Amino acid sequence: MAAAKSAQSPPSSSSSASSIVFSLRGSLLALATLTLISFTYLSLKSLQSNSSTAPPTLLPSSSSPKVLVDSDSEGLSDVYHSPEIFNLNYAEMEKRFKVYVYPDGDPDTFYQTPRKLTGKYASEGYFFQNIRESAFRTEDPDRADLFFIPISCHKMRGKGTSYENMTVIVQNYVESLISKYPYWNRTLGADHFFVTCHDVGVRATEGLPLLVKNSIRAVCSPSYDVGFIPHKDVALPQVLQPFALPAGGNDVENRTTLGFWAGHRNSKIRVILARVWENDTELDIANNRINRATGHLVYQKKFYRTKFCICPGGSQVNSARIADSIHYGCIPVILSNYYDLPFNDILDWQKFSVILKENDVYQLKQILEDISDSEFVALHKNLVKVQKHFQWNSPPIKYDAFHMVMYDLWLRRHVIKY
Repeated sequence: MAAAKSAQSPPSSSSSASSIVFSLRGSLLALATLTLISFTYLSLKSLQSNSSTAPPTLLPSSSSPKVLVDSDSEGLSDVYHSPEIFNLNYAEMEKRFKVYVYPDGDPDTFYQTPRKLTGKYASEGYFFQNIRESAFRTEDPDRADLFFIPISCHKMRGKGTSYENMTVIVQNYVESLISKYPYWNRTLGADHFFVTCHDVGVRATEGLPLLVKNSIRAVCSPSYDVGFIPHKDVALPQVLQPFALPAGGNDVENRTTLGFWAGHRNSKIRVILARVWENDTELDIANNRINRATGHLVYQKKFYRTKFCICPGGSQVNSARIADSIHYGCIPVILSNYYDLPFNDILDWQKFSVILKENDVYQLKQILEDISDSEFVALHKNLVKVQKHFQWNSPPIKYDAFHMVMYDLWLRRHVIKY
């Protein structure tokens, strides 16, 4: 009996402590589980509440993500390579993009201000004017994404400056900026840009290799065979403003002439175009410019009556006739080799123009005749959509030529600062 009583002795103190610990752990686990359930319930209830009070326009209609399209650009999706990316980047550009304009140079000579806002080199003048009218300009160089070198070769040309002297003036001006300010040397000029539309101005800047190689060139003659670098440089649209007549468009029934061209025979392709097609009955190809004595605005009115306007390169690959064609609603037929079209990385030119090589001139009529009526109507509708991109304004207007050039510059702003 004594042995039995000894075996039933009370548990040790260590067993009691162990039981207490396990009991505490169980209580904590239960409490944590209840807390988690409570938070989950409250969160779901909050989400349901927010969902019921949110504006219905914010709810996606499908499981795929939606990109909000700016109302001003709605309907332009057919002409963009990527409309969603364009809309997002454009909005970001308007909020953040800043350009510092170097203050050096006398505005009464070759710097700062435009020569004029008319003529076939008006694009250069408008940019000089618009950059000062826009919110993109900053007086603080430390906030700048890019730096504008405000020297105008068009103003030099207007004052009769020779090509040789233009080269010297450009070189002296840029070198003075390099020595006076620290900004060029941070990137070797990669975040600097200049604007010139006159082809002589393009050649003048080529006299300074570091400017051509390193900085961004916004030029009206963006030819691949003369050193234009598409991923670095910007093709400036050459626009002859003011336009003589209002914009055309949505008038396909009035366009009965198959093709039209008239102009100076100042390039090989223009000479061939006139020689091959000047006597054709369906292509209205003039052997020279239209004499004003034949009537008021005869040249411009032909754009209204024509389906396809031929745009061969002149002394340079570019031509103001492209912007004329777009304005008057005539499908531009690009007939140039090595031409980086304006806004080519933004707009899908195949959707509103016909792009040919110069060798295609011999089959020009057949190529145009092979375009069906439905294809022509689609090209024409898209052409109307891009008209605003090839119009300069003062002050600048959203999505106009100035803003499109700025967007191209915005895409090139990422450089390494040393």
